[in-house]
Amino acid sequence: MNAELRWGILATGWIADLFVQDLQLAGHRVSAVGSRTQAGADKFANRFSIPNAHASYQDLLSDPEVDIIYVATPHPMHADNAVKALTAGKHVLIEKPFTINAREARKVVDLASTKNLVVMEGMWTRFLPHMVRIREIIASGVLGTIYSVIADHTRDLPGDPNHRLNALELGGGALLDLAIYPISFAFDVLGEPEHIVSMARIKETGVDAEVATIFRHAGGAMSTTISSLDNTGRNVASILGTEGRVEIASTWYSPTSFRHIAKNDRVIEEYSSSVAGRGMQYEAAEMERLVTAGKLSGEIMPAKETVSIMQSLDTIRAQIGLRYPNE
Repeated sequence: MNAELRWGILATGWIADLFVQDLQLAGHRVSAVGSRTQAGADKFANRFSIPNAHASYQDLLSDPEVDIIYVATPHPMHADNAVKALTAGKHVLIEKPFTINAREARKVVDLASTKNLVVMEGMWTRFLPHMVRIREIIASGVLGTIYSVIADHTRDLPGDPNHRLNALELGGGALLDLAIYPISFAFDVLGEPEHIVSMARIKETGVDAEVATIFRHAGGAMSTTISSLDNTGRNVASILGTEGRVEIASTWYSPTSFRHIAKNDRVIEEYSSSVAGRGMQYEAAEMERLVTAGKLSGEIMPAKETVSIMQSLDTIRAQIGLRYPNE
């Protein structure tokens, strides 16, 4: 944590609420919030004792007491919000998914590079302690050659046709809200896929209610994911290697436990997370580390990989026939 860096929160919805709780829990400095109305900004600022409340996003971006902007608007607005923040000279953490498509993602990443500013996708799961430990295990080579990654993200979410999750024009559906987690996980462990096969079940509103993917990665490794927004499963994940495996307990993308098991089924390690709050403070700490170090991208969630993930999501959407009206 760098107490000198000041956060500005762009939008005041549910995810912004959770993020600020974790920021303040970990001692990060939140200096401003911007909303579409003064009343909305004041309400949020009063809740969290934030000193500056702005009646527009542009006023927030013009605030000289803000160093880093957290973009918490609906998915289709991410790219525009990020471009304006970068143009205003702010570093930017964008709530996942980074953008609606790869074209937007490249535009944002290229602009950040030109401006010498940090832009990062807020895929908070990657920064959690149990994921850090799992990467250490993988890097040690004790799992042998990894050939399989399996993960699901299934939830029973609101079915109201007017809800954001069910609105095509707001980027609703399982892919961008839920599948982004296991797909990003597959990238993290096995790298960019060489071949993608996907299928989906589409709701009456036009969004994907359920999406399944099979990726083939370098060396013949495979990853499989299934995500849905109208039924709940175990929400577990596994990494399978020739010398052992990692089994991540439910809910695998939140602070949780895992077991490292040898190929003879002997338990090598049992790990359990102890995390204050939801755990979003870890991505904030990484963002501040990059800014302080003068680095434009990190190793945990590189901007280049974010663009590759968005490109894979574009491929999946082409296969399942899903197109957002604002593209």
